[in-house]
Amino acid sequence: MESYDVIVIGAGMVGSAIAYGLAGRGRKVLVLDGADSDFRAAKANFGLVWVQGKGYGVPDYQRISRRAARMWPSFNSQLAQETGMALDYENRGGLSFCVGEKEWNDRRERLASWNAQVPEEHACTRMLDRGQLQALLPGVRLGDQVSGASFGEADGHVNPLKLLAALHKALAVRGARLVSAAPATAIDPLQGGGFAVHANGIRYEGAQVVIAAGLGSSELGRMVGLDASLRPQRGQILVTERLAPMLPLPASGVRQTGEGTVMIGVTHEETGYDVHTTTDAAVRMSRRALRLFPDLAKARLVRQWACLRIMTPDGCPVYAQSSSHPGAWIALCHSGVTLASFHAGPVADAVFDSALGDEFNVFHHRRFNVSTIG
Repeated sequence: MESYDVIVIGAGMVGSAIAYGLAGRGRKVLVLDGADSDFRAAKANFGLVWVQGKGYGVPDYQRISRRAARMWPSFNSQLAQETGMALDYENRGGLSFCVGEKEWNDRRERLASWNAQVPEEHACTRMLDRGQLQALLPGVRLGDQVSGASFGEADGHVNPLKLLAALHKALAVRGARLVSAAPATAIDPLQGGGFAVHANGIRYEGAQVVIAAGLGSSELGRMVGLDASLRPQRGQILVTERLAPMLPLPASGVRQTGEGTVMIGVTHEETGYDVHTTTDAAVRMSRRALRLFPDLAKARLVRQWACLRIMTPDGCPVYAQSSSHPGAWIALCHSGVTLASFHAGPVADAVFDSALGDEFNVFHHRRFNVSTIG
């Protein structure tokens, strides 16, 4: 039986990025992908590489988001060079539109507090009134009630499907093995160290195991003393037909892709594991988009979909190594695109070094006061 240095469970944005980083450090890596019927957040990602407002009330989350954004240009270049694939990545800033004076004032106050959380960093956001926003978007007809926007200089966007495809291709380039349709069902610690992972009746052995299986991570984590609480949160998105260029910068809740389609979203619904789309959500998202851009009324909607986010109790990531079973790791977040560069870099480094640095302490699942032996 072939053994591996690291077995990564989960081939979504998080698992693939960590595996990519480990394979680049010379580790022999096996990645086990789940079934097509799994609740895959990567299937419906909005594609934002986003910093503004991220980690409000949690300065360390803001710090790693800023760090990830700074790493993204080189991460993108490396992936493109290794795979020959363009990811449609742009980092020219991003907007969060405000409708009405109250939204604008509330946004200004929130971002002022957010910037103050990390005084060692420069303020990377600023507020734009309607005139300044219109000057930034010449030729774009804004809705009458648009009062302005916040602008985040560190923000950008990418094609999430191309990103995931590039990560999978790069795994092969770097010598990692990706096994599709192989959902892990059990992890057994081995005497003398290491782990056996069972998937589709096949036993795989590895010196380390990284659990990055999205909503399936809780059950697997408990097998190795990593008891992290998760819940699903439904997000719905609308997509228009391809349009002439109209929105040069991505925004929270609306962005135009490289192909010309406009993505409109997203909802935050506590509906359990229900992934159905709803007309109510479509109406709410459409109304908001039309208040921002009245000309979208002429566009045809061609698709609506829903997917489940991976949410921890406080919405922040989890990174931890088991104390009862050293070598077993868990990595969870709902911001897999923004943090992809961070996962391929510092998180992969931590697994490689078998030690989490102090910057990760705040992200341990012990913060939830979950009964655990890990």
